[in-house]
Amino acid sequence: MSASSLLGDIADVGRDRSRGGYSRHGFDSAELSLREWFVAEAADRGLDVTCDRNGNLWAWWGPPGPDAIITGSHLDSVPGGGAFDGPLGVVSALAAVDAMRAKGIKPSKPFAIVVFAEEEGGRFGVACLGSRLMSGAIDPATALNLRDPDGISFAEAVSAAGLDPARMGRDDEALANIGCFIELHVEQGRGLIDLDAPVGVASSILAHGRWRFSFTGEGNHAGATPIGDRRDPMLPASQLVLAARAAASSVDGARATIGRIQPIPGGTNVIASTVDVWLDARAATDEVTRNVVAEIKAAGLSAAEAEGCELTVTEESYGDTVIFDPVLRDRLAAQLGGVPALPTGAGHDAGILAAHVPTAMLFVRNPTGISHAPAEHAEPDDCEAGVAALATVLEHHLST
Repeated sequence: MSASSLLGDIADVGRDRSRGGYSRHGFDSAELSLREWFVAEAADRGLDVTCDRNGNLWAWWGPPGPDAIITGSHLDSVPGGGAFDGPLGVVSALAAVDAMRAKGIKPSKPFAIVVFAEEEGGRFGVACLGSRLMSGAIDPATALNLRDPDGISFAEAVSAAGLDPARMGRDDEALANIGCFIELHVEQGRGLIDLDAPVGVASSILAHGRWRFSFTGEGNHAGATPIGDRRDPMLPASQLVLAARAAASSVDGARATIGRIQPIPGGTNVIASTVDVWLDARAATDEVTRNVVAEIKAAGLSAAEAEGCELTVTEESYGDTVIFDPVLRDRLAAQLGGVPALPTGAGHDAGILAAHVPTAMLFVRNPTGISHAPAEHAEPDDCEAGVAALATVLEHHLST
């Protein structure tokens, strides 16, 4: 089957009628439906599916073993995300298996398609939980205590899905099985558009992280409290939005985004007692990223003091600059006829695994340049070019 056809099969799962696009979050009903769909698709191809102790799905073509060639991606989304981020890599892996089988190819090495759990962090706030847990990049107790907006803990969610929270954590056996990981993904930006190329390879990922700024003031009545008597945390929170833009604008290539603000208690006629603001910051290096965050934090502290509020800053996740394995990157580019290599500002499971195993990424052109939004897109012909590229590099790796 084609990648576009497989995407069509899941097009109605997790549609977000209020935001547009899709809201499919780790271990919610939509994502669980997609996991069931993947298991069924893998079984139809004779692949044996297992679920590791961190909730990642593995569909093996032949017996599992060490130094396996692994491809795949994720099925969850950001709130109101596009149809391609994550699922394109999964459906392309299935379609690549179909393409290799049609040519009579049988892997001479262990091979699997992986679906990583909770990659976007759209439900529990930390991205790439499945790969972070597997690789030991996050403490299991920290992960299990994360809570979604409804107060459900990650431990409760995975338990409801049939997993044992007590077994979650670094999985050396799973890591040892990965000889290399090749992730296909829709491009999140305009690089391939400007290069007029349908497919490319990744060279690096910007250093990036997420921080929660909690401004605490005094909750009170919106009508009965004079302006001069207020300690309103919404004021320094709003100034932080402007500070983030200013700090990032002053550094070439830096990005800083406030995408989520949560006032407590959140009433229209209530002065908030606390306002939580989440910052996503990215730049070319660890030092530059942290300097940008430090500048934003200083602005937040100054604004909080001016309003008589307090500020607490918590680093919720962080990943240093990732340089993908240059030998593997160049080998893939050569196998595909010299496709371009380009950096990305987006994080991926491949970036988490890069510290432990050789990893590479293929990008498929996105004509809108938009991602994490309903307008994210990839043309059917480009999707098929991505499948062909993935099948080509997998064929090379599985036959040598």
